[in-house]
Amino acid sequence: MYFKRKAYDSLLKWKKEDADSYSILLEGPRRVGKSTIVERFARNEYAASIIIDFASTSDAIKACFDDIHDLDMFFLRLQAASGQTLVKGDSVIVFDEIQLFPKARQAIKYLVKDGRYHYIETGSLISIKKNVKDILIPSEELKLKIYPMDFEEFCWAIDSNVFDLSKKVFETGKQVGQEINRKWMRDFRIYMSVGGMPQAVEAYLAGKNMAEIDKVKRTIIDLYEDDFKKIDSSGRLSALYRSIPAQLSKDYKRFIISEATGKRKGPGDDELLFDLVDSRTVQIAYNTTDPVVSLALTKSLDSYKLYLADTGLFITLMFIDRPEVANEIYTKLLSDKLPANLGYLYENAVAQMIASTGQELYYHTWNKEGSSHYYEIDFLVPAGSKINAIEVKSSGTGKHESMKKFIAKYRQVVSKAYILSQKDIMKKDNISFLPIYMLNFVLNE
Repeated sequence: MYFKRKAYDSLLKWKKEDADSYSILLEGPRRVGKSTIVERFARNEYAASIIIDFASTSDAIKACFDDIHDLDMFFLRLQAASGQTLVKGDSVIVFDEIQLFPKARQAIKYLVKDGRYHYIETGSLISIKKNVKDILIPSEELKLKIYPMDFEEFCWAIDSNVFDLSKKVFETGKQVGQEINRKWMRDFRIYMSVGGMPQAVEAYLAGKNMAEIDKVKRTIIDLYEDDFKKIDSSGRLSALYRSIPAQLSKDYKRFIISEATGKRKGPGDDELLFDLVDSRTVQIAYNTTDPVVSLALTKSLDSYKLYLADTGLFITLMFIDRPEVANEIYTKLLSDKLPANLGYLYENAVAQMIASTGQELYYHTWNKEGSSHYYEIDFLVPAGSKINAIEVKSSGTGKHESMKKFIAKYRQVVSKAYILSQKDIMKKDNISFLPIYMLNFVLNE
């Protein structure tokens, strides 16, 4: 099943403006839909294409890359081995899962310079050092990050008008209304529960119940952990990944590696962390020490939080130890009756929504005067020369003391302040209160 994805438009832009000078590399976790997007694009937008999946291609295809000095012969061999005929000036060659065959990635420099055809690459765990340490990374390569389906793409997939209608309401500045807001929040919780991985969305559309959809998501997590073991056989990388929901639930100021691994932090742990971030299965949010100066320039490399790239997988990982009650858990979640404080679950959803716009994640903490406790703003987002501050609540809007203190402390750089929850639109204390499903409209203002 093919789903409409925003990345398709990005590929159209690349083809029109940059494809004669650059290849494009689609980066993202496995099962996020990279191959499907690229295959559809290649067949729709070009007269001819050759699609090479290096996870399953023949030795004859791989042998073509042994000698690329004579490109006339290279293209003849490639067409013969693939059984496809290329059209000069209107063909694309796709290198799928290119991290499995670094020699092809190194060849990109010469293939792009030749100019006969266009080139698209896809990769998972693409920047892991062992995959690229012996090759020259091409400078003639643009990168396009592919994320799990966002809420708008999910609404496209299930033929829902919730996203479009809520956008119209947001633009009026008026309240949604209690009954409609409750319904739209339930629709958003369905999106959170299913997630944005195309396989899970397809299962939902096929009428599978939540327990069956959960099994689909577990196979994706298993796949990720198999990849982690290839990189780190000690299991520490998997431990970091599995620790994310637990550490967010404890409302820590930062992610603690030693708590995830059960051992004192070692010299190789930071490299493992970067491997995990490179896998695109997680998003990293840095604590910025001085929002007045710059979010990027004042981020602390020692103080950060981790979120899962997909909130649907996050929920599955939360309850990975209880497969037999999955349906009951999802029923309670969809009706907002889970007893635990699930602020961290909605926080992960917001992190996913911000990251899917291509923005880096930042948060800010500062100590309360005369106390060991601290204030925290969940997310800071650039807004021109200023910043927007965002706090996330699981249900009610709370006292929002941190937000009020932040506005007072950084008044000169705060453009707007938002508290996201399940409640309807309102404004109070110079703070805009929004239902969480409206975040995208804030990010795109």
